[in-house]
Amino acid sequence: MTPNIEPVQSLSRQVSLNVERVILGKPREIELVLIALLCQGHVLIEDVPGVGKTMLARAIAKSFGCSFKRLQFTPDMLPSDVTGVSMFNQKTREFEFRPGPILAQIVLTDEINRATPKTQSALLEAMEERQVTVDGVTYPMPQPFLVMATQNPIEYEGTFPLPEAQLDRFMLRLHLGYPSNKDEMGMLDAQRVAHPIEEIGQVVSAEELIAAQRLVKEVYVDALVKEYILALIEATRKHPDVYLGASPRGSLALYKTAQARAAITGRDYVIPDDIKALAESALAHRLIISPAARLKNVDTRLVVDELTHSVAVPGSRPL
Repeated sequence: MTPNIEPVQSLSRQVSLNVERVILGKPREIELVLIALLCQGHVLIEDVPGVGKTMLARAIAKSFGCSFKRLQFTPDMLPSDVTGVSMFNQKTREFEFRPGPILAQIVLTDEINRATPKTQSALLEAMEERQVTVDGVTYPMPQPFLVMATQNPIEYEGTFPLPEAQLDRFMLRLHLGYPSNKDEMGMLDAQRVAHPIEEIGQVVSAEELIAAQRLVKEVYVDALVKEYILALIEATRKHPDVYLGASPRGSLALYKTAQARAAITGRDYVIPDDIKALAESALAHRLIISPAARLKNVDTRLVVDELTHSVAVPGSRPL
């Protein structure tokens, strides 16, 4: 039975238009965040300060009417500052759980690489198992649930680089970049009196998002497209400049995000162009460049771009 993906396309269009009132000139980046949401994944935004990372997360949360929490990571932050803590109530003579900011529907973890590895690891269970355990008691995460983490790729002083295990848990990595001259001029005009984030409201409900998440899973993926995904993943593992290639979680991320992209563009089936469009965002942060290649300034994004051009689509004919 062919799934009706029109609700997914409609939801994406409404949210994109709403968010674009705040984040000017970044339709692709907004689409990537929506794709991650539709796939129940998480997003790592790697960019310099002041380009709109926090505003993007707030605008997405307001568009869905979801609860939003912001965590400013610092070296002195403790895991309990993330997950919550059990406190003794003098009146009831019992311990009560005070939930941490991670127990919100959309969570922005700002400058995630400034927290110690112990605090960073507090996110792992929430991101992967969608639950947190405090004092032996497990609390489920609310639905929908999205972690948007940010880090500054330039500043290294006082930071703790994310380990590969945690990087691998982010479905997509994206870069906002500086706005164009035209968009920055529009931003100056838009914020002359008040910030546009105060004016936007909810355009779709969280329940509609959850329904759309179910619809995305029904998008058809042909066997040849699956072979193409696996061929790309295998190529990352055999590339001479790559020390460690993409994990099976990487192939799953590429598979799921391709389904969401197809639905957003109005198709109930995935095509190879969906894979190519998402390969860099889904795979580049999962690769580790070899020490020799690092000396030559080889970048993982360039490696993935090279592979999308060199790995043939199964069943295709050379021109």
